[in-house]
Amino acid sequence: MSFKHKVAIINGSRTPFVKSMQNYQGASNQDLLSTAVNDLVQKCHLEGKILGDVITGTVMNHPFDWNLSREVVLGSKLNPSTPGLNIQRACGTGLEAANLIALKIAAGQIDAGIAGGSDTNSDIPLIGQRKLTHFLIKLQNAKSIPEKIKHLATFNPSLLKPQVPAVMEPRTGLSMGQHCELMVKEWKISREAQDDLAFRSHQNAAKAYAEGFHDELIAEFNGLKKDTITRGDTTKEKLARLKPAFDKSASGTLTAGNSTPLTDGASAVLFASEEWAKQNNLEPMAYFVDAEVAAVDFVQGAGLLMAPTVAVSKMLERNNLSLQDFDFYEIHEAFAGQVLCTLKAWEDADYCKNVLGRDKPMGSIDQTKMNVKGGSLAMGHPFAATGGRIIATGAKILKEKGKGRMLISICTAGGMGVVAILER
Repeated sequence: MSFKHKVAIINGSRTPFVKSMQNYQGASNQDLLSTAVNDLVQKCHLEGKILGDVITGTVMNHPFDWNLSREVVLGSKLNPSTPGLNIQRACGTGLEAANLIALKIAAGQIDAGIAGGSDTNSDIPLIGQRKLTHFLIKLQNAKSIPEKIKHLATFNPSLLKPQVPAVMEPRTGLSMGQHCELMVKEWKISREAQDDLAFRSHQNAAKAYAEGFHDELIAEFNGLKKDTITRGDTTKEKLARLKPAFDKSASGTLTAGNSTPLTDGASAVLFASEEWAKQNNLEPMAYFVDAEVAAVDFVQGAGLLMAPTVAVSKMLERNNLSLQDFDFYEIHEAFAGQVLCTLKAWEDADYCKNVLGRDKPMGSIDQTKMNVKGGSLAMGHPFAATGGRIIATGAKILKEKGKGRMLISICTAGGMGVVAILER
C-alpha cells in the first residue's frame, strides 16, 4: 500500500480541563466528548457531512461507554452514516487515534475523520468483586429452591464491598508516581529541577491565556470556558513548600505541584486530505507527518515512562532527522521528573548506545522551545484527551509561526510511548 495523500490538521476543540471530583461531577465521558465534537462540527461546518471515521477512546472506561464513538456521532450534527471506533492505548489514546485517522487518510481509504478522547474520574463506575459475580452466577444456575437456599447460606457480606479502579500497574502494584520516583532517583533528577519545570509550565500557560491563544480551542462546558488548573500566581517558593506525594520519606521529590492532578476533560481534532479540505473551504493549520509507538520492559526494571525515548529515536531515524531539527517540542508532562529523565537519557552516551542502539548521544534540546503555551502540569491531564489537546495546540503554534516542525512525545501507563511529527 502506498501513501497517496498528505494529512492536514484542520482544527481542534476541547472542553476546559478541570480537577476531578469538582466541576464535572455527574458528567459522563459521552457528555464531555460530545461537547468537543459538536464544537468542532460547528467550527468546521461539518453539519450533515459523512466523515470516513471517528476514532476516540477513554482510559477510565465505563461499561455504558462500550460504543462511545458511535454514540457521540449519533448525538452530533454529523451525518448519522458516519462510523465510530473506540480504542485505548492508555495516556497515548488520543495521539494513537490521530495516527489511525492519519494512516487512513494517507492511504486514501477516507477523505476526512475525527480523532479524540475523553476521561473523567468524576463518573467512575463502582465495580463489584469478581467473587460476587461468581456467587450470583452459581445462584442463578441452582436447579431447585433448596439448592438456592443452601447456596445463599454461604453468602459473605464482604462480597458487597465495591472496588474502585486505581491508577496503578497490575504487574508491579506500583502507581505511576511511585514508578516515576524510581526513575528520578536512577537519573539523579533534583527536586529543584522538577519544580523549575513545573513553574515554567504554569508561567507559559498563564501567558498564553492572557494572549488569548487557547480561547478558540476551548468549548464552554458546565459554565466554564477556561481550564481551572493553571496557576499563573504560583512561585518556586510555593512549589518548594509542598510535601512529597508518593515517596513520603526525606528522599521523595514528586509532589502535587510537579505532578499532574487527576483531571476531567475531552478533546477532538479534525484531519483531512488536502483535496477534501480545499473542496470544503477549510484551511489546514499544519500537517501530521508521521508517528511511532514503542514499549519498554518496566517489569524487569526499565523506567515505566521511558518508552518515548525509544519511539522518538526510531521515528527520527526513519525520517532522517535529528533531535535538534525541530522548532518546537510538545513533551507531555505527566510528571516534571519524567520529562527531565527523558531529556537526560537522550544526552546520555551509554543509554543511547545500549538502549537506543545509537553510536552517539541524541543530544539536548532548547527547553525554551518546549511546551511554549503550557504543558500538562499547568493544563491538566485527562488521560485520553491529552493527545488531542497537544495536536491542536501544536498545529496552532505552527500556523501562527507560518512554518516549522514540531515533535510530540507522550508517555503512557504500561511502559509505552506514542510520538509524532507535525509540520507546516
